[in-house]
Amino acid sequence: MKTGNETIDRADGHYTIVTADSHAGGSHAAYREYLDPKFLEDFDAWRSRYKNPFKDLGDTRRLRNWDTEMRNGQQEADGVVGEVIFPNTIPPFFPSFVLFAPPPSPEDYEHRLAGVRAHNRWLVDFCAEFPDRRAGIGQIFLNDIDDAIADALWIKEHGLRGGILLPNIPPDVKWVRPLYDPAYDRLWRVIEDLEIPIHVHGGTGAPDYGDYPFAMLFYITEAGFYSQRPLVQLILGGVFERFPRLRFVITETGCSWVPPLLKTLDSIIDQIRRTGQTGEIRYGEEHKLNRLASEYFAQNVWMGVSQPRPGDIAARASIGMERFMWGSDYPHDEGTYPFTRETLRQVFADMGHDEKQRYLAENCAKLYDFDLAKLAPLAVQFGPTVEELDRPLTDLPEHPNDALLRSVVRSS
Repeated sequence: MKTGNETIDRADGHYTIVTADSHAGGSHAAYREYLDPKFLEDFDAWRSRYKNPFKDLGDTRRLRNWDTEMRNGQQEADGVVGEVIFPNTIPPFFPSFVLFAPPPSPEDYEHRLAGVRAHNRWLVDFCAEFPDRRAGIGQIFLNDIDDAIADALWIKEHGLRGGILLPNIPPDVKWVRPLYDPAYDRLWRVIEDLEIPIHVHGGTGAPDYGDYPFAMLFYITEAGFYSQRPLVQLILGGVFERFPRLRFVITETGCSWVPPLLKTLDSIIDQIRRTGQTGEIRYGEEHKLNRLASEYFAQNVWMGVSQPRPGDIAARASIGMERFMWGSDYPHDEGTYPFTRETLRQVFADMGHDEKQRYLAENCAKLYDFDLAKLAPLAVQFGPTVEELDRPLTDLPEHPNDALLRSVVRSS
């Protein structure tokens, strides 16, 4: 893969855009075809009782998850020619939307695992339709470490080069070990040797707030905090110390929060190393890390920055310019579609060509093994021109989406 102006020149004056954050999933009818046959009778019974909790997605918008012609057409109209694909929809036996569903209980584990494996099989075929354009992310559960290792190997062997989506374990889930538990070391060792990224996605890891009318207000207020916890746990739990080649990606959480958090963690680590205490709390040698949090971050972490705000752009140097990857969050309503060009002009216009192309495709291509030379003809046909993205946005289009409006509010 080449970088900088070489990529721009190869695309004949157009930017190549690869989103580090998109979502896809199968319909229930499609998932049935990929389900282990021994679960079909149970699936039919479950499906007969299932009620779509997202009535607003009962129209043709749901087709964007699996209809290749619709999906590619919308992505191309938006200037996007490659995508890293997280799950969407509701796999077999899931109680809710795939990202928000808590880790399965021991009673549900066998069926939920069958559902996740059906999705992974479906995703392999979905990505194989356009292998140069799609990097799928497979799912694993952590209830059983042997199963998790088997699924990680399967994901690698079947070409899901997006890697693995980890469950973010909420604090009220006591039947699954937290991410920092050393019992997972044998899983991390396998994943490190496989050289595939692991991910957590924004909006996950929150506890069950109960059946209250204001529960979602708590969720939307605290979701950011719970989405950040895995980073803290893997740093302070010594996972990045023990596995320096592990590649960990945090997606759709912004990134402006990272520098102040790392500064706080650096201070804590440094104080414990120097004094062995914080206030009245004493620490032993087992609590002392060899490196600062900022050093572990630079070693192990990438950020998939969906719908970046001005604060996220300002933080990019602290994040590491080779670790910042732009994301559209297609096809979600809060994503940049169908105004990706406008949102990019809104936040990237003042950025140099080389740096802009790095965030829009090159960093993503390096981590997820996209061949930008193969995407260049699509970029020439559908990608925005260099001149277009260099032109600042001065007027909002009619009926702007959430991403545009939030950027306006936060930059005003």
